[in-house]
Amino acid sequence: MKTLIRFFIRTIPRPVLIKFSGLFSWIFRFWYRGNSVECPVCGGEFRKFMPYGIETRSNVLCPKCLSLERHRLIWIYLQKETDFFSRKLSFLHVAPEQCFYPKFKKMSNLDYLTADLESPLADMHFDLHDIPLEDNSFDFFMCNHVMEHVEDDAKVMREIFRVLRPDGMAILQVPQDYSLEKTYEDATITDPLDREKHFLQKDHVRLYGMDYAVRLQRAGFEVEEILYAKILGDELTERYRLPENEILYLARKKN
Repeated sequence: MKTLIRFFIRTIPRPVLIKFSGLFSWIFRFWYRGNSVECPVCGGEFRKFMPYGIETRSNVLCPKCLSLERHRLIWIYLQKETDFFSRKLSFLHVAPEQCFYPKFKKMSNLDYLTADLESPLADMHFDLHDIPLEDNSFDFFMCNHVMEHVEDDAKVMREIFRVLRPDGMAILQVPQDYSLEKTYEDATITDPLDREKHFLQKDHVRLYGMDYAVRLQRAGFEVEEILYAKILGDELTERYRLPENEILYLARKKN
């Protein structure tokens, strides 16, 4: 299974994976039936989660809704700590995740807009370096595991800040090496294999370190950093298979 998933990730274009992954999930959820782990996003219970990633991680991918550790962490935070599920919000979701998309689309309190360069789930297709939307348009913005792909992340962060309304919030998670004090980037590294070696994936252009919050602050955000799995405790972290060391970055646009 690990080899098969690694092959899919490496060789099949992302839009194709998105279109057909739902079909495969029907097979996988039967194979993984049980009750040792639970997905808070879809409510599914399984004997374990599926493996996922180029450097394959075991027991992380929900067979039903395809949530990963970070998605489940974000979902629980929004559910327990915010009024996201009840307050009227204008929401721009960039690179919409398959586990979130059908849930958010059904929520009557959200004025929900999706965007991406190529995803079939997107309402709009544009480059984040130049968002074709007006200033102060959205109360909430979500864009996860995208910053490591863009050429100029500082410009993208400023664009996100621009389209957020005052008091708006953005969740902008990234792959991160917590042993790095500063983000590692080198524009001379262009070969896909070299990028995978240095930045974890062939289409990544940087590896974020512990200065990620500072980079967001330079764009104008006030940033709160939360080790949320630690707050939830060991029992829920294990039951939901959450990333216990992942920092949740809450970027706010203050008046």
